[in-house]
Amino acid sequence: MEAPPPGYAETGYASWYGDPYHGRRAANGEIYDKNQLTAAHLTMPFDTRLKVTNLENNRSVTVRITDRGPFVKGRIIDLSQEAARQVRMIGPGTALVRLEVVSPQGAPSPNASSNGASSAGSYAVQVGSFRDRAAAEQLRRSLQARYGGAFVEPFEGNDGVFYRVRVGPKPSAQEAQSLAAQLDSEDLPGFVVRLNN
Repeated sequence: MEAPPPGYAETGYASWYGDPYHGRRAANGEIYDKNQLTAAHLTMPFDTRLKVTNLENNRSVTVRITDRGPFVKGRIIDLSQEAARQVRMIGPGTALVRLEVVSPQGAPSPNASSNGASSAGSYAVQVGSFRDRAAAEQLRRSLQARYGGAFVEPFEGNDGVFYRVRVGPKPSAQEAQSLAAQLDSEDLPGFVVRLNN
């Protein structure tokens, strides 16, 4: 999505992340601190401030988007451990939440950097994640031949480096959603991610 206006809202499931990511670099270039009120979202611009309300207990917290995720189907936001604690979802691990934009994207982080994808588009569809770079490259080549644009993006996870395969880039969220629908119809389910701010 482009920068959403204040009041824009969406509802879905939240999860949270803490220790193995604590101290690692977030997607915007900052060091992730599980004790800060931050979150990961697939498409919201970095520095967007969201009010997150746990619909199961009506507790709310305001977070700032600093990272990308969650990379689990059916979830719309990954909260920092502290944000999850404040809305009382640490124990259950997930909760049905409502996100509401409090203030749109602020100034870009001074540490923000490109992830290596072309800056011609802001969105892509992630269709796979591999431990083996050769397997990721094989899928990338196949997708490149069929869709004209595909790339592999390394990502350091809990258990080492993973290689994400993404198709695109596309200049708008709508075009990326159309591509995701086309891929899904060809048994290549994926999800839309924002590539740059």
